[in-house]
Amino acid sequence: MRRGLLGAGALCGARTVRMCLHRLVRGRALLCQCAPVMSDESSSTSSSQLVEDFDGELDEEVDSEEGKNQKDRASPTPSLSSFASLRAVIRIKQKYQAIKRRRQEMALGLGTQGGLTGAPRCTSPKIFTFSGLTPPPFPAIPSVPQKKKKRGRKRDVLYPPERQRKMPKQERSRATSCLYLLFAIVFIQVYNAIENLDDHVLRYDLEGLEKTLRREMFGQQGAVEGLLSHLNDYLSTYVHNKPLVVSVHGPSGVGKSHLGRLLAGHFRSVVGDTLVLQYYVLHHCPQEADAMQCARNLSTLISEMVEKAEEEEKIPLLVFDEAEHMHMEIFDVLLQLVASKQSNEYLNAIYLILSNLGHAHITKHMLQNSSSIPMAMTASGRHSNLVKELAPILRKTLEKHHPLWSEADILPLGLLEKGHVMECFLEEVTREGFYPDHSNIERLAGEIEYYPAVGGREYSQTGCKQVVAKVNLL
Repeated sequence: MRRGLLGAGALCGARTVRMCLHRLVRGRALLCQCAPVMSDESSSTSSSQLVEDFDGELDEEVDSEEGKNQKDRASPTPSLSSFASLRAVIRIKQKYQAIKRRRQEMALGLGTQGGLTGAPRCTSPKIFTFSGLTPPPFPAIPSVPQKKKKRGRKRDVLYPPERQRKMPKQERSRATSCLYLLFAIVFIQVYNAIENLDDHVLRYDLEGLEKTLRREMFGQQGAVEGLLSHLNDYLSTYVHNKPLVVSVHGPSGVGKSHLGRLLAGHFRSVVGDTLVLQYYVLHHCPQEADAMQCARNLSTLISEMVEKAEEEEKIPLLVFDEAEHMHMEIFDVLLQLVASKQSNEYLNAIYLILSNLGHAHITKHMLQNSSSIPMAMTASGRHSNLVKELAPILRKTLEKHHPLWSEADILPLGLLEKGHVMECFLEEVTREGFYPDHSNIERLAGEIEYYPAVGGREYSQTGCKQVVAKVNLL
């Protein structure tokens, strides 16, 4: 018994196991090949025949393997691996028998039931035939019309291969060049205008004029700032649509004539003597009977000045002092020159009119409103309030006197306080070469008449008009 088992183990070595596995797999593949359905009798017969053939084949190969391995029984003593191989062969044999029985039962069951027509059956490829095949009665599926896909428009342009690929040339519009040229012209014009502004301002030396006026005009710092603002705006360019007309008004002794002399002296040093006119009515035309002749002479003189200034590209200055004594004929000539728009040379001129017209309104306003003005307010703030409140009243009064003031900018000068009068005395004493004694200056300032003190301020009735006469008596 033991020898038989050892012989069987030697018979079924590793090679035998591999061969048995190969045959088993090939047998299962043959059994699982499916063919179309035939008749019931032929299907059962073919399946049983296939199983018997496969069984016989397997037994023959196993016997042949046993015969081949009988010669090797005298081999050395088998090891434990031979028993494992024998157990594997037995297990494969049992599994194969179970599969064979299951296939036979399935074949018999399909034969008795008749089977479904058209169902696939396992059969041998040796007896495969298409006889008796009927198409399955599947329900017709309604055909769904397929939508044609829209071809996307290709972005790339396809050129013929025999031609050279050239990109289309874009024509440059002439309007673009014209637009660039226009931008360049505008830029040059603006740049030249800015340069001209600087040139005009530097030519008339307004900074030096400002220093002179702040040093010489006592108590009128706000009015000085307003006048310099008008001059700066007007002298910044050479092309104008109207001449600059500034009318300075104020009580006696507040510095109107002194302001005219300072401006005339500054412009003489800048533009020359021939382009500056100081016209005193009581000196140039004292008689009313000569008013028409004086007006014609004045018109001729102004025409010559503005023509010469146009040739030299300069702006002349015309100062009219004591305008309250001026005749109506002279006012009419000035109005024609100021409002004239026939030629450009008459538009490039500065007219400064000095008068004490409307001084009552200025004095009344300052005496009544001084208590409401805070002491800490600056001179420019006080003057801006004065211009804001008095300019409409003065313009209405002056337009009744003559329409010339409808073309003018009103610039009122306020009353001078006692401290301002003392500064006038100090300046005049120093100029005459006297020792500037403070007690002596205070004594001289006390001899001048003042309005009653209002809000802690004492305003002079005559301003600095009597300063020169009193210093000359020393």
